[in-house]
Amino acid sequence: MLIDRPRDVYVVDAVRTPIGRYGGMLSAVRPDDLAALVVKALVDRAPGLDPARIDDVFLGNANGAGEENRDVARMAVLLAGLPVTVPGVTVNRLCGSGMEAVIQAARAVALGDASVAVAGGVESMSRAPWVLPKPERAFPAGPQTLHSTTLGWRLTNPRMPDEWTVALGEGAELIADRYGITREQQDTYALASHEKAARAWKDGAFDAEVVPYGDDTEGAAAVRDEGIREDTSLQELGKLRPAFRKAGDAGRGTPGPKAGGGTVTAGNSSPLSDGAAALLLMDEQGLRASGCEPLARIRSSAVTGIAPQYFGLGPVEAAGRALEKAGRGFAALHTVELNEAFAAQALGCLAGWPDLDPALVNPHGGAIALGHPLGASGARITGTVAHRLAAAGSGTGLATLCIGVGQGLAVVLER
Repeated sequence: MLIDRPRDVYVVDAVRTPIGRYGGMLSAVRPDDLAALVVKALVDRAPGLDPARIDDVFLGNANGAGEENRDVARMAVLLAGLPVTVPGVTVNRLCGSGMEAVIQAARAVALGDASVAVAGGVESMSRAPWVLPKPERAFPAGPQTLHSTTLGWRLTNPRMPDEWTVALGEGAELIADRYGITREQQDTYALASHEKAARAWKDGAFDAEVVPYGDDTEGAAAVRDEGIREDTSLQELGKLRPAFRKAGDAGRGTPGPKAGGGTVTAGNSSPLSDGAAALLLMDEQGLRASGCEPLARIRSSAVTGIAPQYFGLGPVEAAGRALEKAGRGFAALHTVELNEAFAAQALGCLAGWPDLDPALVNPHGGAIALGHPLGASGARITGTVAHRLAAAGSGTGLATLCIGVGQGLAVVLER
């Protein structure tokens, strides 16, 4: 279909599961079932929408090696009970997969390829399998190595330079080196994330977006993010040992002038997590046909690349480009969701945005407290921004996140 100009793309609704910790409350749930839950919830919450009108379902997933391997978007459509005529496609941009799904779905709506679309993401890091590469020759006599697909580099191409293939946590250490970010600053940031998340749950800030998993009649449902630590403190965080560097270790990559012992710990990093999130997108024709009211409108998006070892700084340029496309500056923002892969990474991004008021960022806590199910996080933070704009009644919001192997992704929304 030819159109005169791109159509406006509206976020009608956004839902997510509560986020479970690795081996925690959602570890027994298949990722395709998690994805089906949020897809079905969106349809159930839009009674005026004929499910057959959904033109496509886009879901992000960073792993793809386990139970979600058969195009988890299509599996979610079928498991959610949608008509078999509704298609589904799975996309992978690692940690940005959920946001990439939203961007691709929005692009389809803007160009007239779809009027109604579902976009989101899912990840079960608990259920990520080990993989066994095929041997170089038949009938090997020696032992073979299994590789975990939970997180990070595996089966790495030997032609990759060593400085590119550092562990994700070492990448956070390199950012701390570059900006002189101390252990205390990281722990303070992490504590604030937990405090804000705990307060947000008590205030009902997530009521509009979180759908429980399971039957809550006997208190058995997963209803609240599992990673929040209301009882933590700077003293408790300070007891944790560095997870990626030992004392006196300068690390790999391209260390800054203050490279040295480790500062990145399990306490100031996002935990391994399980969860799913999804958004319902429509053009004006879809809104009229369904009788739905939008939360917000997607204004622009941007993706950028950066040196892989400094992946955590990817949002800095991506956010700037997305705002420039929207004709906005940091001063125009009312709310920001920055995915907190690591406290050092988040603080490094904030250092790159001197014109942004830090008080606008993650007012309800971030991934350090809430969790970071890789393929779902981009959709989660985009949906949170949409709900926050709807609650405010007007404004401009930014959702952005870093991506392993060196990329940044950002979306600007408005109401």
